[in-house]
Amino acid sequence: MKNLFLTNKKSTRKEYKEIIKQTAKAISRSFKNASAYSGPTPQELKQIIKGTNILPETGIGWEQTLAQVEEKILPNMLRTSSPDYMPHLHSPATIESIASELIISTFNQSMDSWDQAPVATEIEVEVIRQLCALYGYPKKSDGVFTSGGSQSNQTAIILARDWFISNILNYDVKKYGLPENFKKLRMYTSEISHFSMEKSAHILGLGYESVVKVPVDSHKRMDFATLEKLVKQDIEDGNIPFLAVATIGTTDFGSIDPVDKIARLCKKYNMWLHADAAYGSGVILSQKYSSKISSLHKCDSITVDFHKMFLLPISCSAVLVKDGTDFSALTIHADYLNREEDEEDGYTNLVDKSLQTTRRFDALKVWMSFQARGKNGWSDIITTSMDNARYLYSVIKQNQNFEVITEPEISSVVFRYKSSDENLSDEINKKVRRSLLHEHGIVIGQTVSDGHVCLKFTLLNPLMTHEKLDNLVKLIQNLCENRE
Repeated sequence: MKNLFLTNKKSTRKEYKEIIKQTAKAISRSFKNASAYSGPTPQELKQIIKGTNILPETGIGWEQTLAQVEEKILPNMLRTSSPDYMPHLHSPATIESIASELIISTFNQSMDSWDQAPVATEIEVEVIRQLCALYGYPKKSDGVFTSGGSQSNQTAIILARDWFISNILNYDVKKYGLPENFKKLRMYTSEISHFSMEKSAHILGLGYESVVKVPVDSHKRMDFATLEKLVKQDIEDGNIPFLAVATIGTTDFGSIDPVDKIARLCKKYNMWLHADAAYGSGVILSQKYSSKISSLHKCDSITVDFHKMFLLPISCSAVLVKDGTDFSALTIHADYLNREEDEEDGYTNLVDKSLQTTRRFDALKVWMSFQARGKNGWSDIITTSMDNARYLYSVIKQNQNFEVITEPEISSVVFRYKSSDENLSDEINKKVRRSLLHEHGIVIGQTVSDGHVCLKFTLLNPLMTHEKLDNLVKLIQNLCENRE
């Protein structure tokens, strides 16, 4: 390699194009079959990688480096674009969004200050503006891109805490820290909500005990009647409810909490309502199903993940806030970065509303993919996955060898094989998932419902077909029966 960077010099442009071309060819060659995984166990992968000196005294050069990547790494990567990959909320990446990653990496903009990302800043501002409108937010709303759902949720919880303490308790939390009665603060979330709720409470000094886990009903949605009782009981006990989190697509089941009812409760008790729509936010693009999340505009903040149903490369998430002034909780000025006189002259410094300082230009992925496919293209993509989940549910429900846990609301189907010996059912389901992974190159999920091990299809790939689903169910049934 003769060059360090891509510059205006002809030699660097030539080498850049050649290296990108060689890499693309190597990646393409690794797609030798339709399976999602080549099969090695953890022990086998350790042996493949073991002994590689990551920092040799003398570099081995580009050609040998790429050769090692092609030999040891690419064949063993998960191929998330395969319909055989469906374990998690982990999507394939559309081709145009992969191209956007090349632009993002090549220009390496940093989204903290305008002078580090001029056009990138303006693109993110415009993307956020249009996203807020997409979810029904007013003009005063705002948002920012984040590293993922966990950080979006954490940002929202910080804003909720500071809004409540400043406006309801009349205490300057930004200046003085948490008030003396902070141990009485309570936030409410479904018992099957994302673990980032507890993690955020810990990081913010509130502790796990501040997180009240609300039971779910038979459809895996937050039980509203219980939520209301818990809030009233906490008030009677002298605790301070400040936040409720409605999950719009639980991680395992894709269940959607009752936003309308929760919103009325929050308004009554001066609580902030956050929607963790990391999974379900993509439903907004389906002309057939968008009404399922039409109440999101009633929430004070919304977590949107683009590396789930929107099929964009990791990482790409955003948190939207109904009242943009609430981001002031995160604003602090530094002379070397976000000078007030620059902002007064129209230079937008996005660090003012972000937990991160250095941050990638992830908004470009949304901009390019939305431009390329449009509303109709995205509606077809999202609707196909949701239709597939309903088809799979109908197939499994009719098969007496399986128990399906709940009817899907989005695109996840959780079920379990029922052995004639109930004591063996959990072990059979576990072993079959491993068999699919290492012997068939098929990657599905595993979780627990009511104490029993379950299998999970997370259907994000619109290339999945009904015929493929039929064949997968037959394969799983055969593998289970052979382990009886």
